[in-house]
Amino acid sequence: MSIQDVIKKSFLASFGGTNSSTGILTMAIALLIALLFGLVICFFYNKFYRGVVYNRSFAITLVGMSVMTAMVTLAISTNVVISLGMVGALSIVRYRTAIKEPLDLLYLFWAITTGITCGAQMYLLAVLAGVIMLLLLLFFSGRASSGHLYIVVIHFNDDATSDTVRRAMGNMKYRIKSTAVRGQNTEMALEVYIPNANMAFVEKLRDAEGVLDVSAIQYNGEYHG
Repeated sequence: MSIQDVIKKSFLASFGGTNSSTGILTMAIALLIALLFGLVICFFYNKFYRGVVYNRSFAITLVGMSVMTAMVTLAISTNVVISLGMVGALSIVRYRTAIKEPLDLLYLFWAITTGITCGAQMYLLAVLAGVIMLLLLLFFSGRASSGHLYIVVIHFNDDATSDTVRRAMGNMKYRIKSTAVRGQNTEMALEVYIPNANMAFVEKLRDAEGVLDVSAIQYNGEYHG
């Protein structure tokens, strides 16, 4: 049988539909497993999320993305006509949603690739990839939990107090982000890495002579020491 005969047979079969109960059962199993994997990915997203504002709609999107990509993979694997139609339809779609958290891209592609592997009935590959991803998240989450990054804002009214502030910081890892002078008062913003949530240095700063007030705000960011 030549290549032309194979393509012709595929085109003819594309108009016949799928009436086999075995085929329907296979597709149902693949979609159900994709749904289960999507729920697992959503659970890990909820557990390891370290951003400022949790986006519930994105978590639901991860589940739906797994099922939808599994459906697309099942559809394009049946015949050439549907695969060409899918390519043409998806090529004109443009997405404008911005991903603000870089780690969200990891979960998004994890959901997409899991749906593809489930649609291709490569369940073992999806499980192995999920285990590797879980180990990766556990490893880096464990390292990140040892400390937090804070923005410490200090107001003082004496130029000599800046030296007192630096002495009060001791061996803390910090960087001066900004210094603003307003009349007799000075505002200094520090990026401080605080290991094990030890906030004792805030009390030292507050008790330092010349310091008016101290504010410590935790935020999600990267520290480069």
